[in-house]
Amino acid sequence: MRLALFNGGKPGVVTGDRVVDVSHLVDTAQPARDLLPSLIGSFADHRQALEAAARSDNGVPLASVTLDAPLPRPTKLLCALGNYLEGVGGEIKPVGMFLKASTSVIGHGGVVRLPDVPASVFQHEAELAVVIGRRAHQVLESEAMDYVFGYTALIDVSARGVSQAAGLADKSFDTFGPLGPWIVTADEVGDASDLAIRLWVNDHLRQDYRTSDMENPIARLIWWASSITTLEPGDVISCGTNHQGLGPLQDGDHVRLTIDKIGSLEVTVQDPVGRTWPSEIDTDLAAHMRAQRLSSAHLTPPAPYRPNAGIELHAAAE
Repeated sequence: MRLALFNGGKPGVVTGDRVVDVSHLVDTAQPARDLLPSLIGSFADHRQALEAAARSDNGVPLASVTLDAPLPRPTKLLCALGNYLEGVGGEIKPVGMFLKASTSVIGHGGVVRLPDVPASVFQHEAELAVVIGRRAHQVLESEAMDYVFGYTALIDVSARGVSQAAGLADKSFDTFGPLGPWIVTADEVGDASDLAIRLWVNDHLRQDYRTSDMENPIARLIWWASSITTLEPGDVISCGTNHQGLGPLQDGDHVRLTIDKIGSLEVTVQDPVGRTWPSEIDTDLAAHMRAQRLSSAHLTPPAPYRPNAGIELHAAAE
């Protein structure tokens, strides 16, 4: 089942190329940001009605609506640091996460606006995002997947060089968290441990990797996060990215992220300052991240990172 928000906050079930309004199942007097979290929290009570809506001939064409972010303001948006083996393996590192501001979230068809800050470059990070289905506090890793409601896609936009560590200054500008296009329930996705993730910029393929390269699996991410903070229905844990294929975002770009069994999330980019960078994939960053992984296995030391743009970053990529 695919749950969406559309046309300014109407909850819907997406079936094929149509979306069915299910506003009658929720209290529409609450803010739009709370609609799907409340539906997720009471999903068992409404499942039959939602499934009936998905089977119905009702609804309107998806092409005729505007899809909002399914979770416009998640209470928590937690992002894993790195968390991929970069295709070369290496020693498994402990889980690390940062909080990305929920006000960074935009939906399918939205516009990423690059702020006028002294970033070395702005880059995309294509990520699988997990949506929590019920209250989770200090859960066991062996039971953690029972707390997954579903999955969606996230583009973790990053302003390189404006911070010494991942977090508010480089990750949380408004519009830096495209999320969507909808939430696909866990039963429909099934095993999420080997999904293909691909991201294109202006129809040029950049990132192309599988979740089978994930360093710390989804269950471990949930265990770790819930050991620190109580997770609630509608909270989001983004699983990190493989840095092979990252490249710049700049004015006029069209970005499309596709994840197996989930769908495609598309946004455009605007830069009021009109800055430009070489449009090629950042091979220096890719090599740096692989060297870091190999050095963790005491094989080769990582070389200092230099971005393709020729401007030295003040911190390694997250």
